[in-house]
Amino acid sequence: MIIYPAIDLRGGKVVRLKVGDPDQQTVFSDDPAATACAWIEQGAAWIHMVNLDGAFANANDNGRILEAVAGLNAKVQFGGGIRQMSDIERAFDQGAARVVLGTILIQQPVVAIQALERWGSERICIGLDARDGKIATHGWQATADITPAELGQQMAAHGAQHALYTDVSRDGKLGGVNVDGTAALARATGLDVIASGGVGAVEDIRRLVATGAVAGAIIGMALYTGQIKLSDALAAAGGRDAG
Repeated sequence: MIIYPAIDLRGGKVVRLKVGDPDQQTVFSDDPAATACAWIEQGAAWIHMVNLDGAFANANDNGRILEAVAGLNAKVQFGGGIRQMSDIERAFDQGAARVVLGTILIQQPVVAIQALERWGSERICIGLDARDGKIATHGWQATADITPAELGQQMAAHGAQHALYTDVSRDGKLGGVNVDGTAALARATGLDVIASGGVGAVEDIRRLVATGAVAGAIIGMALYTGQIKLSDALAAAGGRDAG
């Protein structure tokens, strides 16, 4: 199973939000590239980067940060504010190894399908973030009347392979990841689902691994607060290149 340290960008800084609320923000670093370098030195093979400014439709220069991090010795999974084909193309040009599509799946599903056809299933990740059982969009500020399983099944039928599932109600709280929900989604869709939201202890990683159904886990707040050591998470997941 792959461990993805999270770097959420807002105003050029590394931040964490609680339950996706922009008013509940903690700043952890003024230097995203240095933060990424630290995680890579500790063994991370992937970095999960989120452009929160883009997700909230705010002007930003986070593409420059993506380029800097993509030049390091790890792959970058990048999402946030990807609303059209040109945004996807730009992210790849700036060095992203994989792009996460969220709101666009609801607003312009044809574009998402075209992206899968153009770049292939390995480079496109389907964002299945949910609040109260429904897909959350627009930086988690809105919801759509469709479940993660329904949307996941639709996109799997068009060739999607990778998916990211965040239980928004748990994000940033360190209270435990939704192990059962993540595994159930993976089984219902056949997708390689990455768990996110609430990872607060190495035991969460062990429980995800034990399901035999989860492809990865994103860890944010727990790493930044020191509640989890990246080396311990990697060991529980099976090593740097596990998965």
